[in-house]
Amino acid sequence: MTLRKLALASWFCSSSLCAQNAWKPLAFLIGTWEATTHGGSAQAAVFGTYSFLPELRNHILARHSTNSGCTGPDAFDCAHGDLLYVYQDPGSQSYKAIYFDNEGHVIHYDVSTPTTATAIFLSNSSQLGPQYRLMYELKSARMYGKFEMRMPGQTEFKAYLEWSGTKKN
Repeated sequence: MTLRKLALASWFCSSSLCAQNAWKPLAFLIGTWEATTHGGSAQAAVFGTYSFLPELRNHILARHSTNSGCTGPDAFDCAHGDLLYVYQDPGSQSYKAIYFDNEGHVIHYDVSTPTTATAIFLSNSSQLGPQYRLMYELKSARMYGKFEMRMPGQTEFKAYLEWSGTKKN
């Protein structure tokens, strides 16, 4: 490859177009979604919105969420707030994510896209405490989500929250 071609390729991949193409496997998530819970052991009824939007010149995909109505048992935090940042690992080009919430939780995820309309966020199983799995699946213009936990020594994940909703924009 000539120096000129190398410089052109480097410029092209540093542009926002290259970064946008990096999100192609997760493009089905991008937008603002309504969500209503309908299952899981949390036994909470929550209505709200969440958005997945590219930020930092398309180098991360950020999920922000809000709730406009919530009822649940005393153990459920209706004032819950969280952020999820998805990024591409520079070395492997695989997707990773990091989650933060107002309760002090930090979860590192590996992200896979087994189909063009499914994303699975899976935490490391070797960490102390539970392993977490967050899933999104788009079916017939409706997004379904599930947050699950697997406690140490258990073989199966159990749903904590399940939700679904449609795209607002």
